Amino acid sequence: MGITGQDGYYLSRLLLQKGYEVHGIVRRSSVMNRVRIDQLKQEIPEHANRLTMHYGDLTDNASILNRVLELEPDEIYNLAAQSHVRVSFDMPMYTQQVNADGALNVLEAARMLNRRKTVKVYQASTSEMFGGLPGTVPQSEATLFHPRSPYGCAKVAAFHHTVHYRESHDLFSANGILFNHESPLRGENFVTRKITLAATRIAEGLQSVLKLGNTKAQRDWGYAGDYVEAMWLILQHDTPEDIVIATGVMRSIEDFLDAAFGAMELNWQDYVQIDPDYFRPTEVHQLCGDPTKARDLLGWRPKTSFEELVRIMLEHDRELARREKWIGEMATKS
Repeated sequence: MGITGQDGYYLSRLLLQKGYEVHGIVRRSSVMNRVRIDQLKQEIPEHANRLTMHYGDLTDNASILNRVLELEPDEIYNLAAQSHVRVSFDMPMYTQQVNADGALNVLEAARMLNRRKTVKVYQASTSEMFGGLPGTVPQSEATLFHPRSPYGCAKVAAFHHTVHYRESHDLFSANGILFNHESPLRGENFVTRKITLAATRIAEGLQSVLKLGNTKAQRDWGYAGDYVEAMWLILQHDTPEDIVIATGVMRSIEDFLDAAFGAMELNWQDYVQIDPDYFRPTEVHQLCGDPTKARDLLGWRPKTSFEELVRIMLEHDRELARREKWIGEMATKS
């Protein structure tokens, strides 16, 4: 579930490279959202025949149950979500239906399959469950949840459903509590991608202003390509465990701005405008994960530094900006 997103791309690539047969669930819509999957098939054509897409909807219990019982997977990774925190304030019911009820549908389908054969379930949990209240940094598996958004609340429900099915139904179901993880495939409405897109477009003369909300917020940023390996490792462990996946280093949005605009030889303060519309009704000020359990239990460590992450994103978005500029110039000439 969630194969068309950023994490779906990186996880599918990892699983295909490990020899898996990968099946993804996508919603039927009038606009096809398979750009990342098409890109994946082009990058590793030798594995493309082991990647199959199926129509389904996380909020439709029957479609998920039928698909799981039909395919009989060994592992299920539920990455699907309404994943934008700010949007969850505007769409709380939909966020609940997808993120919490949808996760319950997956777990129930897995429980039914588990009567026939052993299946393992990975649930994508999030640092937003912690809320980042003063005195709770860094956050570990023992930190109490205090969600500050409908997104966080729904994810807390999904987390506890996952634990409940593990304890009550003997299902191998585990939560990966991932802190912020980015890549060139991050959605363009997320703050890190907004920054790298804006920095490169400004450098190419295509944009003059970047509007942001709370630039003082601090986050623990890692690379999505590293984090999906931790997802896989969680399901390879002998017992199902809930594990924080993070770098253990916290930086502010202003730090990200410094790194991105500085690489373009620009001063972000000359271009950023603070827009109240981008503030959340309840802000999460500090999120920083304690990755000790992931390191000790799984042997997992992030491979990509913060500086390398920013560079990777900038290189990708600089190419997009140059292509956009070239197309504009060609259109003007014609």
